[in-house]
Amino acid sequence: MRRVLGYGGATLLAGWILVPIWFVVVGAFSTADSVYTYPLAPWPDWSLESMRFFVTSAGVPQALLSSVVVALITGMLTLLLAAPAGYALARFVFPGASAYRLTVLATRAFPVVVLSIPLAVFFLQWGIYDSVWGVAFMHTALALPFVVLMVAGVFAGVPVDIEEAAQIFGCSRFGAFRRAVVPNAAPGLAAAGTFAVLLSYNEVFAASILTLQEPTLPVFVLTGLTQAPLPFRYAGALFLLAPAFLFILLIRRRLVGVGGPTLR
Repeated sequence: MRRVLGYGGATLLAGWILVPIWFVVVGAFSTADSVYTYPLAPWPDWSLESMRFFVTSAGVPQALLSSVVVALITGMLTLLLAAPAGYALARFVFPGASAYRLTVLATRAFPVVVLSIPLAVFFLQWGIYDSVWGVAFMHTALALPFVVLMVAGVFAGVPVDIEEAAQIFGCSRFGAFRRAVVPNAAPGLAAAGTFAVLLSYNEVFAASILTLQEPTLPVFVLTGLTQAPLPFRYAGALFLLAPAFLFILLIRRRLVGVGGPTLR
């Protein structure tokens, strides 16, 4: 009975999440006439009319490119900064380590607007306002606290014996980190990097403050949401949802490796 209730609850939860996503797919791959029918058909009539309309709309290709570039820069910067910080938290014992972890996470307690507006002023002075670098720096600041703690947990799960064995056989500390620790931590690092990329791709508030002529795709869709026709909204929603599924599909082997054997 308990197992039946568990499976039933999981099914309801999956339906709560997947049914709206499915209707977004239906609206994105249906003709414009079908989209305006009520109720919306449960199956698409498989037309690329709405998707073609969205992709060819003025400003969408550039906004999509900006989102992808910003997300990739954010992922790389976040991992480069989080890896040494997480390694230090996982390997070194120092007074106030627990308080430091809490402080790192507490930085996210500040509203985004508190960070965005002062940064917009600085970015104007530095000449990187309304650029992919300015938005990427902001998204890195937003993702970094979470990724540092995620990476610290990943490195803590790698046995110290492996690193010490590498040093015994002639590796420097950095060499042992690169050759022994990083390969074993690769699944967790991939998961942390994916988190940063997806956070950046879907973030809208800070990007709307830090961009004007070069918006990211979420900002572009949001600003035109009230005036855009319904097919544009469905196609835009699919373009915002698809990268999350695509990234999970591409790195699913490494993600599964975090908690179990690799899928074949």
